[in-house]
Amino acid sequence: MMVTVLKTLFLRDLGKLKTEIESYHDEQNIWRIDRQIVNTAGNLCLHLIGNLKTYIGAELGRTAYIRHRELEFSIRNIPRAELIKGIDETAQMLASTLDKMSDRQLAEEYPQIVMDGKVTTGYFLTHLAMHLSYHLGQVNYHRRLLDN
Repeated sequence: MMVTVLKTLFLRDLGKLKTEIESYHDEQNIWRIDRQIVNTAGNLCLHLIGNLKTYIGAELGRTAYIRHRELEFSIRNIPRAELIKGIDETAQMLASTLDKMSDRQLAEEYPQIVMDGKVTTGYFLTHLAMHLSYHLGQVNYHRRLLDN
């Protein structure tokens, strides 16, 4: 049951991320920074894709994804369509990976040392869902503040 709950929450928020990126009136504003807002919506989107493809896809789904975290925050001006494609691919990977998991596996130790020590897979997946939600809120504010 908890795997289903986590999958539902991840897919819900990835859908909202896609809607946020689609909702920019001016595509260039996805990459805009202003005053104290130093992370663009595009970079936050790339960061979320990289984060989920690493910790869920590569680690739990064995997708062989290789992360380039530094590019998630430095690369600019990726077309909106490419960001949306990345979100869709991430959602598909996430659904496929979680569909193969059982609630029993959530109680097992996550395969990597993360967050300064050992944690269960369920704990870490919950953390990742909250991380997605946190940055989704930042993207929403970015759009409402800088896409006028």
